[in-house]
Amino acid sequence: MNLTPEERKIGQENFHAAIGSEFTRRDFLTQGLAAGVVSGVGLGSFYYGYGRSLGDPVRVGVIGTGDEGSVLIGAHTPEYAQIVAIADIRPYNVWRAFNGDPAVPAVRPGLMKKYKWSTEDEAKKQIAVYTDYKELLARPEIEGVIIALPLHLHAQVAIEALQAGKHVLTEKLMGHSVGQCKQMGRVAAETGKLLATGHQRHYSILYDNAKDLIQRGLLGQIHHVRAQWHRGNLPGKDSWAPALPDELKKELDKLLAKLSTAKGKELDALMAQKALLEVQVLDASVNAESYGYQTKSLEGGYVCSPIEELIRWRLWNRTGGGLMAELGSHQLDAASIFVSATRKDGQKVKPLRVAAMGGRHIFPADRDCDDHVYCMYEFPAPEHESDPNKKIVVTYSSINGNGFGGYGEVVMGTDGTLILEREQEVMLYKGSSTLTNVTVKKAASSGGPTLNTTDSGGGPAAALGKKAIDAGPISRGYTEEIEHWAWCIRNPAPENLPKCHPPVALADAVIALVSNVAIAEKKPIDFDPRWFNIDDDATPEGVSPADSVKV
Repeated sequence: MNLTPEERKIGQENFHAAIGSEFTRRDFLTQGLAAGVVSGVGLGSFYYGYGRSLGDPVRVGVIGTGDEGSVLIGAHTPEYAQIVAIADIRPYNVWRAFNGDPAVPAVRPGLMKKYKWSTEDEAKKQIAVYTDYKELLARPEIEGVIIALPLHLHAQVAIEALQAGKHVLTEKLMGHSVGQCKQMGRVAAETGKLLATGHQRHYSILYDNAKDLIQRGLLGQIHHVRAQWHRGNLPGKDSWAPALPDELKKELDKLLAKLSTAKGKELDALMAQKALLEVQVLDASVNAESYGYQTKSLEGGYVCSPIEELIRWRLWNRTGGGLMAELGSHQLDAASIFVSATRKDGQKVKPLRVAAMGGRHIFPADRDCDDHVYCMYEFPAPEHESDPNKKIVVTYSSINGNGFGGYGEVVMGTDGTLILEREQEVMLYKGSSTLTNVTVKKAASSGGPTLNTTDSGGGPAAALGKKAIDAGPISRGYTEEIEHWAWCIRNPAPENLPKCHPPVALADAVIALVSNVAIAEKKPIDFDPRWFNIDDDATPEGVSPADSVKV
C-alpha cells in the first residue's frame, strides 16, 4: 500500500471519525474501557458479548506445537481454555511449546511464561507431553483439542478427535481437499461437537468495524476488492524452508570451535546460541518416515528426505496447499466478509468464477509449490440476480522475492475507499483520493450515511472509537477465536456457534483449493454451488467426502 505519512494520517483520522459517528456494537466500549480493559487483547469478550471469563475453563490439548501451534499457545487465555496436554513428534517443537520462541517471544511466549512456571520440569508436572496424539485423545478429561498440524493431517486428526468426543479448533485451511472438509463437517454434525477453523479475521475488531462501514453504505456501491500478500523471501533466505537438523549440526560444530577464544558478552551470546542449537538438532532423532513422510525426487536431481518433508511441509503439495492455503485463504476470507457485508441477509457470498496463474518463478527446484500466484474472482453483487452484469471483482496476488506493499486489502466503492494494512491499521478515503478528509453525516433522503470532504481534516477523531484502538496492541483475533470457541463449548445452544463454523470454513477452503486447480490447469473455473454444500457429495476433485479421509 505504501502510503505517505500524510496519507496514512488522513486515512486513520477518517476511519476513527467514521466508526465513532454512530454506535452499534461499539457501545461495548463504554463498559469495556470503564472496566479497565486497556489493550486489544481482552476486548473481545466485551465486543462480541461472550462474557469476561468462564469460571470453569475448558480443558484443552494442543496437537501440533510448531510455528502456528506456538502462536495459538501464546494467544490462548487460561481463564477460558486450560491447556493440560500437548502432542508433537518433533523435540524442538515440544521445547518451544514450553520455553517459547527466542526469535519472536511476544507472539510465542511459551507455556512456562503463560502459566508462570519457573522450570520446564515444573511445567511438565501440569501438562502431559505425547508423541502419539491418539494417547492425548484417549484422555477423558480433555474436552477440546486445538489442531495445528501440517494441512494434510487436519481432516484425519479432527475426525478422530470428534469421534473421541472432543470439540475441535483446527488451523486453516479446514482440510486438504473439499471432500475432506465436507466429511469433517458431517462428522461434527453427527457427533454434536463444535468444529471451528482458525480464520481469525472473523474475530478482528478492526475488520468488524470495517465491515460495519460497508454495511452502513459508507463506501457506496462496492465494485472491487484488491488484496495482496507480498514477501521478500529469496533462495537461501526463505521463511518456509527452516534449516534442517544436519544443517544445524554443522552450525553447532562451527560455534563450538569459537567458544575456546570467546570472552565476555560474545561468550554469553554464543552460549545462548549453543543452547538453542542443541535443542534444534534433536529433531534429527525423529523417524519421519514412520509417521508417513516421504522421500521424493524432483527435476534437476533434488531429493527431499522424509525429515525435510516434515519440517518444510508448506513447500510440498502433498502436505500443504501452497500460497493460497497459507496466505490467500485468509485474504479471500476477508474479501468475502466485505462482499457479504453488501447484502442484507447476512449470508456468506460465494464466488462465481476464478481465473488464475502462478508458478515457481524465482526459486530452484527444491519444492513443488508455487512461489507466485495471481488470481481474479467474480462475486455476485447484491443486484446480480436481476442484472447478471452486477458483479464485484476481487483480485489477489501473493509473491516472493519482493515485499513491496506488504499485505492487506483495499475495498473500493463508488463513494469511498477502505484500506486495511497488516491486520493493524484501517484507513478511509473519499472516492479515489488518498488526500481527502472525510466527515460522516446523515443523508436527508435515505437516512443512510454519506461521505463529504472537509477543509480542515474532519475534526477530532471520535473519542471512544479511537481510545480502543490507541489503548494498546490491536489483537489479530487469535485470542478471541479461542475464547469464543471455549465459551460456545460451555454455553451449548444452536445459536452459540464459532464464527468460522463448518459451512463458513468450507467456503473458504473451496475458494483456495479451486484457485490452486485453476493455476495448475491454466484455465478459468466456474464454481459449482454444490461444492459449498456440506450435504452434497459433489467435489472439485471428484472424490466423495466419505472416500476423502481414511481414519
